[in-house]
Amino acid sequence: GATAHDAVDGDISNLVVINGAVDSGKPGVYNLYYSVKDKSGNSAATLARTITVVDKVAPVLTLKGPQSLTINAGENYEDAGATAHDNVDGDISKSIETLGTVDANKPGTYKVSYYVKDRSGNYAAAVVRKVTVVDNVPPVITLKGQPSITINAGENYADAGATAHDNVDGDITKSIKTTGAVDTKKPGVYTITF
Repeated sequence: GATAHDAVDGDISNLVVINGAVDSGKPGVYNLYYSVKDKSGNSAATLARTITVVDKVAPVLTLKGPQSLTINAGENYEDAGATAHDNVDGDISKSIETLGTVDANKPGTYKVSYYVKDRSGNYAAAVVRKVTVVDNVPPVITLKGQPSITINAGENYADAGATAHDNVDGDITKSIKTTGAVDTKKPGVYTITF
């Protein structure tokens, strides 16, 4: 506000006229102009006041979905994202930047970080999601040929073998270990384990 005093009329503060307005919810520079006339119509020099409204409040980031989760390797993963709200700019979720990716096909621990700033340059406290990709699915071994075979003693026998596939490592046939052997000269029941 302002006060005004006239040599004849005394205190004429109640006659002060203020032109201009300040929007305290919107950063910017505002000017208020104060003018006054005494009862005889004599005008005082107009005074101006400059008010600068600043935004020093950081926006708030909020994760959508859990902060930490575990998925099986090979599963589809789509990050739930985050939302951001600012006291001046409102919803600024479209301005969120992310750092980090999740390789859902490779076991490990991944972090996805979210950052945002408002139009005044105030940064929100970053939020981070931890995604752990695990390989809990055992590989699959498939026999080549029949699971049970009968041959005559003395015949040649070559086992057809097996294949192995893992959802993370792919074809792991070369990693198959076998136990057991077949003595074709001696009749009996033999087991080969893969």
